[in-house]
Amino acid sequence: MSFDPDQLRQAFVTMATGGPQAAALGFRLRSAEGPRGSIEVPWREDLVGDPDTGVIAGGVVTSLLDHTCGLAITSAAGAALASTATLDLRIDYMRAAAPRAGVICEAHCYKLTRSIAFVRAQAWDADPADPIATAQAAFVINRPAAG
Repeated sequence: MSFDPDQLRQAFVTMATGGPQAAALGFRLRSAEGPRGSIEVPWREDLVGDPDTGVIAGGVVTSLLDHTCGLAITSAAGAALASTATLDLRIDYMRAAAPRAGVICEAHCYKLTRSIAFVRAQAWDADPADPIATAQAAFVINRPAAG
């Protein structure tokens, strides 16, 4: 099975924005190339965890990190991947996002074996050098059946 670049790009858009959770949260694809992927979530009032602060909820950041890790794996594996499932996801929250600020996430799939992908990611609002959270994850990967 092979994909042309347009098909692969459409697969990235679908992965980043097409699922019910990603669509509900308003995820937007920023980039996907090689073993890296990036997704952003613009600030919306209904995504705020604490109305007194106006800060986007931690669960939104968790979903963003998980989705972006999956995107990086898909980008790294290309047509050699049928699906992924999160096996382990460790997140270190370092601070709250700025009030009324969206969040950007970038992930890097640094090791891809026959059945497991290893990924690191970080999320930030204004400056990648000052992350909101970082993640270390392992995903089960399913490859297309031969035939």
